[in-house]
Amino acid sequence: MENNTTVAEKTAPERKKRIFSAIQPSGQMTLGNYLGAIRNWVTLQDEFDCIYATANLHAITVRQDPKKLKENTTNLFALLIAAGVDPEKCIFFHQSQVSAHAELSWVLSTYTQFGELSRMTQFKDKSAKHADNINAGLFTYPALMAADILLYQADMVPVGADQKQHLELTRNVAERFNGIYGNTFVVPEPYITKTAARVMSLLDPSKKMSKSDPNTKSFILMVDEPATIMKKFRSAVTDSEASVRYAEGKDGINNLMEIYAACTGKTFEQIEDEFRGKGYGDFKTAVGEAVVAQLEPIQIRYKELIKDRKYLDELSRKGAENAARIAKRTIDKVYKKVGLVR
Repeated sequence: MENNTTVAEKTAPERKKRIFSAIQPSGQMTLGNYLGAIRNWVTLQDEFDCIYATANLHAITVRQDPKKLKENTTNLFALLIAAGVDPEKCIFFHQSQVSAHAELSWVLSTYTQFGELSRMTQFKDKSAKHADNINAGLFTYPALMAADILLYQADMVPVGADQKQHLELTRNVAERFNGIYGNTFVVPEPYITKTAARVMSLLDPSKKMSKSDPNTKSFILMVDEPATIMKKFRSAVTDSEASVRYAEGKDGINNLMEIYAACTGKTFEQIEDEFRGKGYGDFKTAVGEAVVAQLEPIQIRYKELIKDRKYLDELSRKGAENAARIAKRTIDKVYKKVGLVR
């Protein structure tokens, strides 16, 4: 009997680790967003229990045109599905569709210290960019970010270098709350994706690729036409050496090699062999063609999806219902622990 129980326990399927991640709907996604984050979302959903969201509540810390925000949110949702995010494999919804995000955010803000928030580098950066609208939400939004993660008892959160500080704050808040009320939240770990590409500006490879750059030649949008993509790569900054190799001081070529490697699966060594004796013109053309090949099927699917808003709304509603069921268990537990009437 005991032996049978032991065997059953050993053969019982292990619970998948849960991952939470969200992206703000702040306009069109760039190639950098795709290679650095979105493509990893697609890979992760096959291995983990993934919960994904468009972070539209976060978006309003900066003044938004309501119609444009709604349109951007729907467009992002469609683009992510076109890129391979599968609502059958993960939970995918709009943050604003699950009210528990805002509810838990308020509770957690009372367990987040002013000093912790004042050290957030993104608050300083955004305050400088939006000096006419330094609102309380801009200051306290790390508490909302903590709520996003802790609401779903996420084991891990995919993070880039710019998000590590926020995840550390989330961990601090979870540990503080658990220390006062007992085990309530899973304390999440960072999930560092080894394959994530760091895509830099095509005109200034010392900076990350960003759609906020005033020069549109510096970034590739996921919805850019093939001819536009090729034109942008042809004007990409390189150097005077005319040698395709990955090395210090060759930021422009290094960036193009990163992109080419991410799109083709080739190593830097293989890329160097492929373009030995060839000029930068040939290399830029090859990089552009590889990116076009990567994005073209996504663009075709996106154009199909965006025509059917009813279908997209139905998908997000179903995702929100599934998310809300998980969120309710957490928010009920939190309200009970702090003494709030539910």
